[in-house]
Amino acid sequence: MSASASRSIAIRGPALSFTGDPFRDGLEATMVHESDAIVAMTDGRISHFGPASLVAPLLPAGTEVRDYGSDALISAGFIDTHVHYPQTPMIASHGAQLLDWLNRYTFPTELKFADKGYARDIAKLFLRENLRNGITTSCVYCTVHPHSVDALFEEAEALGLRLAAGKVLMDRNAPEGLLDTAQSGYDESQALIAKWHGRGRLLYAITPRFAGTSTPAQLAAAGALWRENSDCLMQTHIAESRDEVAWIKELFPERRNYLDVYDHHGLCGARAVFGHGIWLDEPEMQRLHESGAAIAHCPTSNFFLGSGAFDIARAVRKERPVRVGLGTDIGAGTSFSIMATLDAAYKASQLNRQSLSAGHAYYLATRGAARAMYLDDKIGSLAAGMEADLVVLDMRSTPLIDARMSGARDFPEQLFIQMTLGDDRAVQATYVAGRLAYVKTPGVV
Repeated sequence: MSASASRSIAIRGPALSFTGDPFRDGLEATMVHESDAIVAMTDGRISHFGPASLVAPLLPAGTEVRDYGSDALISAGFIDTHVHYPQTPMIASHGAQLLDWLNRYTFPTELKFADKGYARDIAKLFLRENLRNGITTSCVYCTVHPHSVDALFEEAEALGLRLAAGKVLMDRNAPEGLLDTAQSGYDESQALIAKWHGRGRLLYAITPRFAGTSTPAQLAAAGALWRENSDCLMQTHIAESRDEVAWIKELFPERRNYLDVYDHHGLCGARAVFGHGIWLDEPEMQRLHESGAAIAHCPTSNFFLGSGAFDIARAVRKERPVRVGLGTDIGAGTSFSIMATLDAAYKASQLNRQSLSAGHAYYLATRGAARAMYLDDKIGSLAAGMEADLVVLDMRSTPLIDARMSGARDFPEQLFIQMTLGDDRAVQATYVAGRLAYVKTPGVV
């Protein structure tokens, strides 16, 4: 299946995009809302974006224009900065907090990925759910098995997706069937990087699961691997729960704090994406800012496991802003829907006595997430030259939303209604590199 369109197509309807960071510069200076826009796409990239009255005369003769109507909203495709595709089969598993949950549910599920056929089946399901929810890029944890990475990348390549993923590195505190060694993890990751990184739209993410499941030797090997392949991403977990923070302190008593465990081993810098970060202290936030590393905020997972409520306002303080993206964190996360995830992010902010606006939230799910992954020059915005990954929302996707929208005073309120009440039913179309990759079945509510 081709990753890009061979001819020009265009879509029309209201559109939302961002030209900068609203946390730093304000929504008025960075949020673009066009009530009637055209986004034109050629060979997998956006060729034109702007008011329909200005763009229409510029389109090549014969360009097909799909008009989604005034109740739609066109946006850059959603980006998930932290997700575990092997945990798709165990989503909604009852009754544990983080460390018990890993042992009770996660590790037994991941053992099944010794079978590549099973891995492929779950990869297909995972990617279908992504497209059905308007997610066009993810930063994905696989299992310890190298073929779990192959299965995901093979399926993603067939769909033309921009995707980052990596084999989990674990050499302790997990079942025997899920352990590698510092050397085998390094060698297998190096081979996967050579095979997949930069192939089409695919990127490799060096993936030590977290400090609790890697020895210092493995963390050092991961740091060496990243130095040798510095254009790869690096992803891991940090400060998700208080018990986890205390455990890491026991395992690494010589380190100043949790982040210093990674930093000491060369695993903190640009293109690093740290999942969660709820319980980081101020020196750790300062170091993330200085290094250019990012946090993936995963609110549905944090609430489901009782881990805590991440404070976005604290993370993006203007004197030392940290890059922040949004993550579903399937399967502790409870929904593939980015809108459901935004709803949970709003509630996390409320628990921290802050109010996250809908505009700021949608930035986190698009351009902000792209910036967290150092891909904001390619995805996350509607602009000429950007890769043509788009989602089209139905702003009246359910009877309740339809009724609520009828009383909305302005666009910010409409957007807030979507992020509070919307879910996968709102996604009516998903475009990948200019190709229609998902369309909602008519009449499904």
